[in-house]
Amino acid sequence: MRKLKNNELNRLNLQEFKTSQKTPLVIVLDNVRSAHNVGSVFRTSDAFLVEKICLCGITPTPPHKEIRKTALGASESVNWQYYANSMECIQELKTCGYHIISIEQADKAIMLYDFNPKKNMKYALVLGNEVKGVDQSIVSASNTVIEIPQYGTKHSLNISVSSGVVIWDFFQKLQV
Repeated sequence: MRKLKNNELNRLNLQEFKTSQKTPLVIVLDNVRSAHNVGSVFRTSDAFLVEKICLCGITPTPPHKEIRKTALGASESVNWQYYANSMECIQELKTCGYHIISIEQADKAIMLYDFNPKKNMKYALVLGNEVKGVDQSIVSASNTVIEIPQYGTKHSLNISVSSGVVIWDFFQKLQV
């Protein structure tokens, strides 16, 4: 077995990525503090052809050296938009027909493994602040809340890990 070189991976170039069919997912970052986390979300979003990332509130935006460090160029491939207020973003996405899903631990949350996205729907996944999570007003405005099951002693996952788990789950379920 031999590791592949980058030129053997057959990845899209920037123009091909921009014109490719996207996964019907928008990622909403609700007051995420860490530029490294933001960069990681960009990189994961590039890998799974996410439509767009909405950067809300205090969430850092490109160009930013710490985003660049973890995104490795994905902030140029993945479309993004800044909103000063997360609720403004959510309302706009709802108007455009997106089903809003907060990734959070909440009463009546659906476990990720039990949620089956419909192929004819557009989804916006909201991930929250590293300390406070998704703001309660956004959770309340969401159509659905999904929880990532955890079986150890910790109460949460890092946002970059959470985004990777959820984006991959949606991507693979929508491919079937």
